[in-house]
Amino acid sequence: MRVDAVYENARVFTGSSWTSAVAVLHGRIVALGEDAESLSTAKRVDLGGAFVVPGFHDAHNHMAMFGMTLDEVPLGECKHVDEVYAAIAGRAAEVPRGGWIVGSGYDQNRLIGGHPTRHGLDRVAPDHLVRLQHNSRHMVVVSSNVLDRLDLAKVPVGGDVVLDEDGSPTGLLREQAQLLLRPLIYPTPLDTLVRAIDRAGERYLAEGITSVQEAGVGGGLAGQSPAEVLAYQLARERGVLRVRGTLMVSSAMLHELPDGAGFGLDLGLRTGMGDEWLRIGPMKLFADGSLIGRTAAMHEDYANEPGNRGYFQQPEEELADTILRAHTAGWQIATHAIGDRAISTIVDAYEAALKAHPRADHRHRIEHCAVVSPEELARIAALALVPVPQGRFISEIGDGMAAALGPAREDWCYRQRSFVEAGCVLPGSSDRPVVNGAPLLGLVDMVQRRTSNGYLLGAAERLTPMEALRAYTYGSAYAAFREHEVGTLDVGCLADFVALSADPTTNVQDASVLATVVGGTLAYERGMTDAGA
Repeated sequence: MRVDAVYENARVFTGSSWTSAVAVLHGRIVALGEDAESLSTAKRVDLGGAFVVPGFHDAHNHMAMFGMTLDEVPLGECKHVDEVYAAIAGRAAEVPRGGWIVGSGYDQNRLIGGHPTRHGLDRVAPDHLVRLQHNSRHMVVVSSNVLDRLDLAKVPVGGDVVLDEDGSPTGLLREQAQLLLRPLIYPTPLDTLVRAIDRAGERYLAEGITSVQEAGVGGGLAGQSPAEVLAYQLARERGVLRVRGTLMVSSAMLHELPDGAGFGLDLGLRTGMGDEWLRIGPMKLFADGSLIGRTAAMHEDYANEPGNRGYFQQPEEELADTILRAHTAGWQIATHAIGDRAISTIVDAYEAALKAHPRADHRHRIEHCAVVSPEELARIAALALVPVPQGRFISEIGDGMAAALGPAREDWCYRQRSFVEAGCVLPGSSDRPVVNGAPLLGLVDMVQRRTSNGYLLGAAERLTPMEALRAYTYGSAYAAFREHEVGTLDVGCLADFVALSADPTTNVQDASVLATVVGGTLAYERGMTDAGA
């Protein structure tokens, strides 16, 4: 047999064992080790002794949104609110009067002076429309020129417009109140989305990512366009969909279908439609808000903030009804739930849906699953739900999360080991662009759990390097019903893998990406060599 390529001179971890080479034919692995090395091939690639592991798979990211942030004013490194204003003033000098200035990534928990305000934005950019996206993506600050265009009397349920002491808006819109901006900025043009997908994919390949799950398309807080699936199709047609994608569809896009087809998309489309490059995944539903924004729904008050327990983004009975209808129609469901009260409500809803309509291997998910009591942990495992926490949150926003919870609850925060020991399959994910989505950084945080101030948050929740790697490969594939073709490097699987400078099963901190292979094709490389057969 003559194969398309043999990748050799490597230390290959398949997910369960070690070998030395990978042979590829038509995008899939057909032989390993000595069997691969002995085959006739059109191309041999010498990996120079690199450590090869299955391609990284981000189970919860916002790919198009991240690509769009690459053109926005970066605010994540600002330490004082005046630095935010200075950055906006700098962009205002480049943008014509009346145009939009969009910034992203600020975090009031790390910003001396707190949230920016419309007054500060008006001072530095009086002739522009300014929108600053919080790094959680659950709130936004806008200038007066934008506020004047909004109907503040029509704030949706599940959101609020923050007011000054004098009762006037500060410019901060939280949760569903952000939807007031939709008439001004929505939908994003398809060509803009395709460019964003292209740019994001280039970054992902350099970081060893070969598959992603897009956490919300079509509508809601995460969606960019009602035709967003088309943008991904166009990216594929144009050759710029560089990684495999599973698209979570916003619950706002689903409706009752005729002829008894149930609750879903037009033509009866639901979870599973697609191929090895692009698929429809779960329905995406928002239950509550953000932990660092202190809008996530909690059973008890936030620390040092009496009376604030956050809130739901829609009534609890509506959440339960949507889950029941989607489950009955055969959807996999992915519900954003961060606060412990929100998680309790969603577990109740999943349990009721499964009782009414039992379904084996449903793999319903709780996105973030951030503040989990021991009681809810047991229920999550018993119902075979998939928790999807983000390890990278610990280092980048962990100090703000710990401050919001207080010492009594911080050990419940973004659990990892507890899920594994309870028998859950744990995926790896980033929620990019909320934090840096490079998987190697995520793996380090899953192992170390140190905040940016050096605080050890949830010592008992640390994973071993091997467990963290399994989460970011097999675990994420499992969360998307894809473990039969990605997540391991077994014969028959898609030939998606990454070559690293160090062994991530023992030494995560020193590993860097040398090459990324998708479908047997060298999609990114730094110093690899190849030759004809």
